[in-house]
Amino acid sequence: QVQLVESGGGLVQPGGSLRLSCAASGFAFSSYWMYLVRQAPGKGLERVSTISTGGGIRAYPDSVRGRFTISRDNAKNTLYLQMNHLKPEDTALYYCAGADRRVGGQSKGEYDYWGQGTQVTVSS
Repeated sequence: QVQLVESGGGLVQPGGSLRLSCAASGFAFSSYWMYLVRQAPGKGLERVSTISTGGGIRAYPDSVRGRFTISRDNAKNTLYLQMNHLKPEDTALYYCAGADRRVGGQSKGEYDYWGQGTQVTVSS
């Protein structure tokens, strides 16, 4: 049974930091590209981080580049997202997702596996 379990979300003040974790099981984690995708209230999905199977390729949209850092530990089957200098517009439900290729679109159907999400709220 495939599982992606996110943790680490919560309420943080603007300018603060959070570290999200995603524990994977039931599939060959090290063979999958991994992603963090968010959905803000009333908005569509936005992929905020991409990491290749070995971690050598990482990609971010302009909205988070320089503030978010994605990493992975293939020995622990775990994905991480370090989020610094958080802004109110980062408030969203954050999902961990995996695919056996680099995806291009923004729909949930692009991914092979999808987690249940963890809420991040940035507010004073």
